Amino acid sequence: MPKNLHPKATKRSARKHGKHAGATGEPVFAQPQPSPDPTGFKNPVTDQGESQLNLLSAVPEPRDGATEPILTLEQVYGSAGAAKMQAIQAAGQIVFHSVGDTGSVVGPATQSLVADKMVTDFSEPDTADVPSFFFHLGDVVYYFGEGTYYYDQFYEPYRGYPAPIIAIPGNHDGVVYASDPAPSLEAFLRNFCTARPAPSPDAGGLVRTTMIQPGVYFTLEAPFVRILGLYSNVLEDPGVISSENGQNKVLDDRQVTFLQTALGRIKSEKFTGAVIIAVHHPPFTGGSDHGGSPLMLQDIDNACQAAQVWPHAVFAGHAHNYQRYTRTVNNLQISYLVAGCGGHSPLSKMRATYRTPYKIDNTLTLESYDDTDYGYLRIVVNTETMRIEFHPQSDGGTVKTPDDTVTINLSAYTIS
Repeated sequence: MPKNLHPKATKRSARKHGKHAGATGEPVFAQPQPSPDPTGFKNPVTDQGESQLNLLSAVPEPRDGATEPILTLEQVYGSAGAAKMQAIQAAGQIVFHSVGDTGSVVGPATQSLVADKMVTDFSEPDTADVPSFFFHLGDVVYYFGEGTYYYDQFYEPYRGYPAPIIAIPGNHDGVVYASDPAPSLEAFLRNFCTARPAPSPDAGGLVRTTMIQPGVYFTLEAPFVRILGLYSNVLEDPGVISSENGQNKVLDDRQVTFLQTALGRIKSEKFTGAVIIAVHHPPFTGGSDHGGSPLMLQDIDNACQAAQVWPHAVFAGHAHNYQRYTRTVNNLQISYLVAGCGGHSPLSKMRATYRTPYKIDNTLTLESYDDTDYGYLRIVVNTETMRIEFHPQSDGGTVKTPDDTVTINLSAYTIS
């Protein structure tokens, strides 16, 4: 399948925007002029019937070979980064979006509903409330992670999103089908992990430049928050981030070492902001289509115990709905959120109807869920708290009241 779907559009864009669209090494995010949502895909998904590979895939080394690959939000903004960070610090808070499973195989409608509502958050009258980035929780494209699907399922839906989009890959981003010679994650690396921002051959002439992540697992450093992103590989279930004590020979323990190193640096630097671990497969889920990943959860727990640092929240996707849990560890209340409702159709029902809060065991409570609507997370972090909101797209662009909210006290690890 061709990597560049729209060569004529690319040439037009280069003539019109060549001075700006990554030609100077500066990042570009949204289109200069708004345009109507498409009603169909230019390149319909044709490989839905292909059998997915049910084998783990090797994880690419980070670009700089570091034990803890680090990306700063200042770097992401290019020459405007220093001023942007100063503005966030002056505002006393940072706001950002997060959701996963935005790719769709049936058309752009459900993707556009979520993306369009996210864009309305940039019209806030107080600039302190305007999002600074979108952290994608994986499954950017479906069913297979080919570059040919990035135009319809990523660049087009977010053509109006005027901020950086940073991502960890999901299982569908890493899977390739048997007759495709492309290696796992090739297109993801081409669009999210380039050395400098540049026009993508997969963007079909749209001006958003590539992201400059150091790899598929990394630390994102921003004012008030650090996000530790992991890649949980290509299986439908479970998520896997290590060799699991030698049980599989494909993976090593680099990601567990990375996580422990990143958490250890948080401790040694006495970082007092919010700490989030982001991984595509949820450690546990009540969704009917996917199960949890107990061995992956144990890997994460082991790293936290070794570093003596626990996250304030864990974000995941994969299950195609919204779920929020509270897990108590060492008398700390940690929020676990599943936000796999970014546009992939159909949504996934829960295994039962629960009256929340629903106590699963002495350490885990299902606090809230929504298995009927698409939506996204809006996160607000300041020096004392992190507030995580779920906004369903059905509320429309003029409604700003979230359907579910949790506020986490950063120093006490308590929720309200």
